[in-house]
Amino acid sequence: MSIAIVFDISEKIDDFITNDAPLKAIIFDYYMNFIPYFANLFSSLFIFIAVIFFTSKLAYNTEVIAILSSGISFKRFLIPYLLSAGFLAVFSFLLTNYIIPPANKKRLDFEEQYIRHRFVNSSRDIHIQVRPNQYFYIQSYNVSSQTGYKFTLEQFKNKTLLSKLSSSYIQWDSTIGKWKTGPYIITNINKNGETFLQGEQLDTSLNILPEDFARRKNAVDAMTLGELNQFIRKLQMQGSDNITTLKVYWHQRFAFPFSTFILTIIAVSLSSRKKKGGIGLQIGAGIALSFSYILFMQVSTKTTIGNDYNPFLGVWIPNIIYGFIALFLYKTAPK
Repeated sequence: MSIAIVFDISEKIDDFITNDAPLKAIIFDYYMNFIPYFANLFSSLFIFIAVIFFTSKLAYNTEVIAILSSGISFKRFLIPYLLSAGFLAVFSFLLTNYIIPPANKKRLDFEEQYIRHRFVNSSRDIHIQVRPNQYFYIQSYNVSSQTGYKFTLEQFKNKTLLSKLSSSYIQWDSTIGKWKTGPYIITNINKNGETFLQGEQLDTSLNILPEDFARRKNAVDAMTLGELNQFIRKLQMQGSDNITTLKVYWHQRFAFPFSTFILTIIAVSLSSRKKKGGIGLQIGAGIALSFSYILFMQVSTKTTIGNDYNPFLGVWIPNIIYGFIALFLYKTAPK
C-alpha cells in the first residue's frame, strides 16, 4: 500500500498543486479513504501470499509431513485455513458493501473538486421511462446549468399515446426541487381528436434528478449494496442501456470475497509439499498464479461490459475455472 500511495502521489502531485488542494484534505479526505479501498481490492492477493509463505515454512521445516504422518488427513489439515478464509471473506464482503462505499464517497468528492475536470454529459437523444407508460426525452443535457434541451414527456396507455408535453428546454429549480419548462405545448389525444394547451412555464414532478445526468461510471463505488440494488431497479424501469455494467459490479461484490476460498485452497495445495531450494520458488509460482487469476478476472469483466455478455458468467467464470484448478491441486497435494 505504501508503494501504491507513492505512485499515486507522483501521478497526482501536479493536480494537488494546481488546484490548491489543502494538505489536510489530501491526507484525511483522500488517502485515508484511498487505503481501505485498495487494500480490500487486493485483499485476496495479500491472503494468498500470506498462506503461501506460512505453509511453505511449515513444509520446509518438515512439519506438514509430521502432521500427515500422525494420522491427520489433508482435508482436516485444510479446515483451519478454510475457517480463516471464511472469516476474511465475510469481513471483505461487509467492507465492500457497507463500510467502504461511504469512504469512497469522500474520496470521489475530493477527486471531483481537486483532480478531475468538470463532468460533461455528451449523450445525445436521451430516452428514459420515468414511470410505467410515461416516457421522457431530451436531445442533450448541460450539467453546469442543469438544463435539458428539446424536451418531451409522453403518456401512453396500452401502447396508445394519450398526451404529449413539449418544450424547447427543461431546467432544474433547486429552490422547489422540481423541473421547470420553458414555453410549452400539451397535446391531449382522445376519440374526438386532439386538444392543445399552451403556456409560458410549467412545474413538473418527474422521477428524475440532475445527478442522474451527471453521474460518472465509478459512482457505484460509493453505493452500498442496498443503494446499488435500488439504483439497478430504477434504471431497469427507465430502460437504460447501462444495466449490464451495473450487474457486473453487483456480481463482483460477491465474486471477489468468494475468491478468498479458491486462492486459499490453491495456496495450501501448492506450498504444502517440501521442495529443495527453500520456499522462494513456491512463493514466486504462487504470486504468478494469483496475478494471472486477478488479470483473468479483470479481462473477463471488461469483455462482458464491452460486449453485453451475461454478467453472471462474465464475473464468475474466473472463479469457476480456478475453482477446478484448486480442486485438481487439492487432489494431487501430498496426503
